[in-house]
Amino acid sequence: MNWIIENKEWLFSGIAIAIPLAVISWFFTSKNNSQIQKGGKNSTNIQVGGDFHIGDGKNDK
Repeated sequence: MNWIIENKEWLFSGIAIAIPLAVISWFFTSKNNSQIQKGGKNSTNIQVGGDFHIGDGKNDK
């Protein structure tokens, strides 16, 4: 408890910066994080959110 009282300016100044930055980053990343997939009849669709590698990589050049 004494640590909080002694360091209240440092602690709350960090929170005052961290919270707005977290809100701003959440706002920008939530809009760009959507995927749309369209497929026709009798089609197989694979949707990947990141990198997709086929094989073990030994023969890839």
